Amino acid sequence: MNIYMETLGCPKNVNDSEVAAGILESAGHRIISSIKNADAVIVNTCGFIEDAKRESIAMIFEAAETRKKGALLIVTGCLSQRYGDRLFRQMPEVDIFIGVNDYANLPSLIESFSQERKKRFSEAGSGYREAASRRFEHTPYSATLKIAEGCDNRCTYCVIPSIRGPYRSRKMEDIEAEAVYLSGLGCRELMIVAQDVTAYGADIYGKYEIPELLRRLCKVDGIRWIRLMYCYEDRITDELIETISGEEKICNYLDIPVQHCSEKILKAMNRRSTKQSIISTIRKLRSMTPDIHIRSTVIAGFPGEGKEEFRELLEFVEDMKFERLGAFSYSKEEGTPAANMKPQVRADVKESRKNSIMLSQIEISRSINAKKIGGVYEVFVEGVDETGAYHGRTRYDAPEIDNSVIFSSERAPCIGDIVDVEITDAFDYDLTGREV
Repeated sequence: MNIYMETLGCPKNVNDSEVAAGILESAGHRIISSIKNADAVIVNTCGFIEDAKRESIAMIFEAAETRKKGALLIVTGCLSQRYGDRLFRQMPEVDIFIGVNDYANLPSLIESFSQERKKRFSEAGSGYREAASRRFEHTPYSATLKIAEGCDNRCTYCVIPSIRGPYRSRKMEDIEAEAVYLSGLGCRELMIVAQDVTAYGADIYGKYEIPELLRRLCKVDGIRWIRLMYCYEDRITDELIETISGEEKICNYLDIPVQHCSEKILKAMNRRSTKQSIISTIRKLRSMTPDIHIRSTVIAGFPGEGKEEFRELLEFVEDMKFERLGAFSYSKEEGTPAANMKPQVRADVKESRKNSIMLSQIEISRSINAKKIGGVYEVFVEGVDETGAYHGRTRYDAPEIDNSVIFSSERAPCIGDIVDVEITDAFDYDLTGREV
């Protein structure tokens, strides 16, 4: 059967789609790039916040209209796991709904389908479930490497624990084996992902083992860059910082979603960090690894955030000068403690506050970028446009999230190459240069 897949959401969702595609190909199906020629269409949804839910629902309806007559429509992912029974009633267009723990059942559900619609939403269970294989559309020069599933942090605004279940670390040898496999396929960059990378190992080894895992991954031949995503500030230890600083392959880039700085709001969010601990960790990172680039996210308009708390957050962003920052308006998610907190902030106020933060961040980003002019940086080549201009990103940038480098070259570098580029100009977020 020819199967088309559409993936929405975060890099962890992309990883899930690659696993699902590998399972389907192993069962004899074929993944294709045209929805109109597909016998089955799979939409892997995101259900984290309101905007993501709307996008997922729109994509489901679009797929229902675009698919060829008689093609199966299958919905999976976080939205399906979270609202599956309700969606099953409300979306008769969809033939099969499955949850995030049921990808292994895809072949049997598809092959046994007749005219009766199906749904399957399994519980997470205990322990990490290893996937049989992953399927990539192109050579995975850059690939995610999932080290755990689920989350135990219980932030009051977040639905992930109820969707993905408790935190479950993978065995270190299984992670290493996948890294070797990816390297053999041509992978040069590993993006280490989990809901909380820094919590890795505590459930199966009795202590946090992300430093040891990183040291092992650095020994995998062929891997050039290792990038850490989704790190919680309160678990960034001296050992982890020393490992990042001491291992050449680990990018001097850390994704630390701090979400806020007000003690009142952090407590309401059930975050373990304090304003002072965040500041202390950032200072330590910058002291021990001077060129580190920190990516963070903050939430504007969380319940109870008044003018004073927002002013504190804005000043914090301006003082910390994060190299990379995203701001989001608080999304009221049913089933979370924060949804019942009062007072809720008006939608227009949330949006205004988010925009104020990003306006300040533009100035910070432009200033940081300007200091790179004249410098030479390694750039991971990601493509070339019709004019012959190449584009890629530095060690300090995650794919599809952070800044880009547009550059010229007198030779013809290939996608996946890592080349030296002299920066000649800088803008709000992107850089331009020439290969040297």
